[in-house]
Amino acid sequence: MWGRGFLRRAKFAQLSSPSPSSSPSRSLLSAASATPPHLLYSQYQRGRWFGCSAANMSPVRDPNTLSNYDAWRTRHTTANLKIDFTGKCLRGSVILELESQTDKASKEIILDSSYVTVNSIKLNSAPSSWETKARTEPNGSPVHVAVPEGAAKGEVVKVEIELATTDKCTALQWLTPAQTSNKAAPFMFSQCQAIHARSLFPCQDTPDVKSTYDFNITSPYVVVASGVPVPDETKDLGDEKLYKFQQKVPIPSYLFALSSGDIASAPVGKRSCVCTGPKELKASQWELEGDMDKFLDAAEKIVFPYRWGEYNVLVLPPSFPYGGMENPIFTFATPTIISGDKQNIDVIAHELAHSWSGNLVTSCSWEHFWLNEGWTMYLERRILASIHGGDAHFDFSAIRGWKALEEAIKEYGEDHEFTKLCISHKGIDPDDAFSTVPYEKGFHFVWYLDRLVGRDNFDKFIPYYFGKWSNKSLDSYEFKDTFLEFFSAPEYSDLKDKIASIDWEGRFHSTGLPPKPEFDTSLADVCYELAEKWKSKDFTPSPSDVSSWTGNQVLVFLNAVQDFEEPLTVEQSQALGKAYGLSESKNAELKAAYYHIAMRSKDTSAYQGVADLLGEVGRMKFVRPLFRGLNKVDRELALKTFEKNHEFYHPICRQMVEKDLGVSEAASAS
Repeated sequence: MWGRGFLRRAKFAQLSSPSPSSSPSRSLLSAASATPPHLLYSQYQRGRWFGCSAANMSPVRDPNTLSNYDAWRTRHTTANLKIDFTGKCLRGSVILELESQTDKASKEIILDSSYVTVNSIKLNSAPSSWETKARTEPNGSPVHVAVPEGAAKGEVVKVEIELATTDKCTALQWLTPAQTSNKAAPFMFSQCQAIHARSLFPCQDTPDVKSTYDFNITSPYVVVASGVPVPDETKDLGDEKLYKFQQKVPIPSYLFALSSGDIASAPVGKRSCVCTGPKELKASQWELEGDMDKFLDAAEKIVFPYRWGEYNVLVLPPSFPYGGMENPIFTFATPTIISGDKQNIDVIAHELAHSWSGNLVTSCSWEHFWLNEGWTMYLERRILASIHGGDAHFDFSAIRGWKALEEAIKEYGEDHEFTKLCISHKGIDPDDAFSTVPYEKGFHFVWYLDRLVGRDNFDKFIPYYFGKWSNKSLDSYEFKDTFLEFFSAPEYSDLKDKIASIDWEGRFHSTGLPPKPEFDTSLADVCYELAEKWKSKDFTPSPSDVSSWTGNQVLVFLNAVQDFEEPLTVEQSQALGKAYGLSESKNAELKAAYYHIAMRSKDTSAYQGVADLLGEVGRMKFVRPLFRGLNKVDRELALKTFEKNHEFYHPICRQMVEKDLGVSEAASAS
């Protein structure tokens, strides 16, 4: 669970050895017992009990790090790494430049790590005393580096770590040539969100710390990283090349990204290129060109100019577990967006929006993840409405999102802690808490504020918010303060009563669905009308029913059919797939939605198709629900399918499916 209440966290269960000078006083602890839990949580997050002020160090407010980033903060990271495809590991050195936050009070630097082999550590170029402590789940094994003399406040020390990743690294996936489309070369890619960067190298693995980066990566194959390429400095080293990238905008560790393999590229916009396997390049270029510049232009008009230089997309092999990952400069994207119909490239609008919400302005911990994803969903829908021509498209996307939110909350239960916006992550792996909730419930809070103050007023707040918090991290209460600060200006005095009516605590801490708004259903009504016809067993479908629709309209129709109290008959399910070409579709969104209907209808002829799809895509959005559905109707086939494909899935996806199916790693590998 996401913790059992905020009161427990407010009692410092997760704080590591606070010094006497920063310990809460007895009177404060006594007062805490009479304070409502959500207010304790607010006070805890603001660091009021740490003796912190602008004049001294900030609190550690992320329960998913063991680092002492209150005493030291990473300002720059240099990664000198070799990609070893034979050994399936990264090896080399990482140099962390950390700024002291105290005046020689801290005598050690504590870094997060997880299953990393550390060979040596130097402090300011001299051998240092260090120790890797015992592992604690889910946060890993902290590395303690001695700084015997401490450092003056503001002084920067360099920690150089010689290391190698291991076969237990959760951030990397290695593909053999046979697992790639052209069978020509192996392939590797990383996925560090949420707390997997620590399995690459010891670091302050928290979104509350941001660092600039230099990447010096050696590989026998083309390298892509979350920085701007420095092509003039690429060097031939015999059978390998040294690739250099720079990231001059500070980013949190979870945005560190690498990929290497037989990668080709092609332009898709004035500031953009697409990178992927040579065999997929032409199709990927066709799918994306013509839209990248539109997305960028629309986003810049809503917020302010793009600050990252280039915006590129790396289309990864099918085992990539997410729709997209907003790694700066190079969004890592699922190949399911390359469907040959331009129907799934909304993912790019979402990942691009992250260039402001999430990457530039970041939630300080995974407990406030909605600040990244709720805002990004809002910006994505604003971008798409701008491009497609009106608020009806905004609402149509929001209708689809509401459906996904209803399903997520039904899966959890409406009183589940995971259905809150702000949740305790003490003892919780953020991957276990990953769901639609922070995306869609977060979106509905942002959209509620937009409607409350009016679009014209909210449009002025957007650049103010992102400007104020650029290159920084914040929590939900700092967002609240920023909103109230902006709208306290005299020109917004007429909004005083409306703003006073906002139930901030309820929005942050209530479980279940938020209040449902009135949607513009003009683009969805035709979908619902067709769905109603399918309630009659005498209805005869025709391809013309949906021939003029967008893929998303077909998806809304299928979602409506999924919601029928009485499932379709087997005959209806088969007619649905045949008439609308769903079982043969190249669009994974539509195919997966159809298979859910077929499984609910107990159409056994579709079960093998479900298993086949599960061997073709690794995106968790499809994999986890399809496995859960298949497990209900044919557990034997579900287990057989997982055993057959478990090496195909990314480690993150594999672990989550194991939990969904109730099997162990040992069982799946046997």
